[in-house]
Amino acid sequence: MKDLNMEELTSQYFDVLKELGNIGAGNATTALAQMIGCKVDMSVPQVRLLEFKEVGEIVGGEEQIMVSIYLQVEGDVEGSIMFMLNKAAAAHMVNKLMGGMLGIDETNAAEYEFGEMECSAIKEVGNIITGAYLNALSGLTNLKIYPSVPQLGIDMAGALLSVPAVEFGVMGDNILLIQTKFSDDVELDGYFILIPDMESYERILMSLGVM
Repeated sequence: MKDLNMEELTSQYFDVLKELGNIGAGNATTALAQMIGCKVDMSVPQVRLLEFKEVGEIVGGEEQIMVSIYLQVEGDVEGSIMFMLNKAAAAHMVNKLMGGMLGIDETNAAEYEFGEMECSAIKEVGNIITGAYLNALSGLTNLKIYPSVPQLGIDMAGALLSVPAVEFGVMGDNILLIQTKFSDDVELDGYFILIPDMESYERILMSLGVM
């Protein structure tokens, strides 16, 4: 097996990643719509392979307050995944889940303080979205992937991203970022971040027939 050089990834691989993003988004849309009880549209405007240090800027700056769901994966693919939303977007989503009873709107979403009930709801949404992407990856590659119990974090983007950076910085500097836009009456930007170790990248590529 030749050493994997991230710079040499082909456009074919990106097509596959885009497909992964679209299938994952499609799965997540269906599950979210059932959970919230209304129509949800989700699109994948971009799939990017980035160095870790670039991610903070992409999600709106390292000081942006974000909500993240972070979990580790084991099996044929090892590494971690993270789904991030800015805090206002997460508040809108929780309000939707609760049938609007939290009274969140454009004016107070960013300042809203999440209690235990709201955190539990966000975790559930994160579970659905990360599960949808992992199922898409597993379906495309026929690899077995087992997620851990998700952890919820609410902090500045830089602080949230430092967790996987510390754990996986040794193995791979590159991460796969799938930006997801979803909307019902409010358009929300989400970021799905997949950080496999290098051996797992090679397994993924080989199973897709790209290398």
